[in-house]
Amino acid sequence: MTSSTKTLRILVVDDHELTRCTLQLALSMQSCIDNVEVATNGKEAITRVSSHKPDVVVMDLHMPIMDGWTASSKIKTQFPNVKIVAYSAADGGKAQAIANGAVIDFFCDKGACTKSLLEAIKSVA
Repeated sequence: MTSSTKTLRILVVDDHELTRCTLQLALSMQSCIDNVEVATNGKEAITRVSSHKPDVVVMDLHMPIMDGWTASSKIKTQFPNVKIVAYSAADGGKAQAIANGAVIDFFCDKGACTKSLLEAIKSVA
């Protein structure tokens, strides 16, 4: 496999089943994406990053058990090469997410279209 044919491994982390399943389906249909795993909260995300080694984590910030702010910080500490795209409806965008403690590479508002999220994933990968 050459770098021009490299496909991405993605982890989608969201506590809403419809969001997780929809993103998993939409992203898995992209030729540049090879594998899409899912997790339901930040704690599960850390375990999945460790076992599945994704290139990019698409993470909601508001989740039970462990939120995306905490999980992003822990993931970046343990796996600094993993890119994190916050996918959230949180007010204030990337600047506010970072001010609140998120360690992210990109912020994509949940109101954005799937194409915008895909472009965000490609830009950080």
